[in-house]
Parts: sequence; C-alpha cells; structure tokens
Amino acid sequence: MITMEYYNNNLELKFESCWYSNRLLDKLLLMNEKTSHKINILEVQKAIYYAKHYHGEQKRQSGEPYYSHPLEVAYMVSDYLFRTDILVTSILHDTLEDTELTFEMIKYIFGEVVASQVEDLTRIKENRKISSAEMVESLWLQKKYDLLLIKQFDRLHNMQTIGVKSFEKIRKITKETISTFTVLAAYLGIRNIEEELIQSCTTFIEKDSEGESYDLLHKNDAFALSNVSK
Repeated sequence: MITMEYYNNNLELKFESCWYSNRLLDKLLLMNEKTSHKINILEVQKAIYYAKHYHGEQKRQSGEPYYSHPLEVAYMVSDYLFRTDILVTSILHDTLEDTELTFEMIKYIFGEVVASQVEDLTRIKENRKISSAEMVESLWLQKKYDLLLIKQFDRLHNMQTIGVKSFEKIRKITKETISTFTVLAAYLGIRNIEEELIQSCTTFIEKDSEGESYDLLHKNDAFALSNVSK
C-alpha cells in the first residue's frame, strides 16, 4: 500500500501532471490568490495522484481517461464551494465504487471527514447498487448539501458527455436528470445549472421518436421533488 508518508516524501517524483490536472490546479492557484480562505493545494495534488493511480487505465466511453471526470467535477464545484475537503472528495468520489482504494486507505491518507464523504457518494449500499435518485434522496434527508453539490456537478458533467452512450442509456439518464437533478439544482439555488440540464435533456428528448419522456418537462417542481424529499 502507498502510504501518506511515502507519497509526501516522493511528491515531485510521483506526481505527473497532465492537461486535466494542470487545468484544475491553474484555476485553484488563481482562486487562492483572490481569497483569504485558501485551499491546501498539496492535498488537492495528492488527491489527483491517488485518483489517477487507482483509476489507472480505466476509460470513459468517450475514450478519455476515467480520472478526467472527477477532475472536471472538482473544477466545476470550485466555483460554488471552495473548500479543501470538498475538492478532495470531488476528485475521489468514484474511487470506492470503481477502484481498489478502500475507506481505510482514504481515511489514513486524507482523514475521516474525506473518507466519510467519499463513502456517502458511493452507490454501493448494503450489497446493492442504489440509483443516483436514491442517493440524492438520502443525502437530502441527511441535509448533506455540500455533497449534493458534488453529485449535482457529477451529473452535469455526465450530461455534457452523454452523447457517446447507447440510446436506451441516454433515455434512462435523461429521465432521471429531469425528475431529480433539474429540481435539485433549483433547490440548491443554481438556476443556471438547472437551465443547462433542461437544455441538455431537451436536446436528447427531441431525438426520441416516441416522445415518451417529453411530458416530464412540464411537471411542476413540487411533484418532481417527490424523488428528493418524500
């Protein structure tokens, strides 16, 4: 196992920059210069290292390295919540579910707060995989709004790159996005994200010759929120 001490002693040797990490770190360094509430860049670099190391050769359906996704989520989250633990959690949010990185390892390397947050964002619960809508409902009931923000941008980035998926997968994700994530964006007060999600969904709904999911766009927020706050 790669320990925190080993990593810290070998940072310059082990951390390999790439376009995705440079884009994120350049933004965070610039934001650090403009705020008194600075984030710990070293912790973010460490999270990037572990995300890249454990996601390894995993690829997204677009052909991009999988780790590009959590780095992009962190990039978007930073505009709304500039906090070290949240950015580190964003970068690691898929590691428990999709890699060999464990809760104990994350706790040892990044602390219990980050480990618990990553676990909360993991869809494997009690030997079954819950839906994203179920996760949103659970986090909402627990009032874990910071983690809901990460989940919101996780979905936004997935919608931005959804075109490479199968028609049936697109249809399923689009319906869930309309019924859960557009409403969540509104309740989190990020109307621009709500509008972007609706626009993305509309684009794919218009391609659905059956038009089965179109009516979801016309349901009121109170009804759609039943997936979040029931």
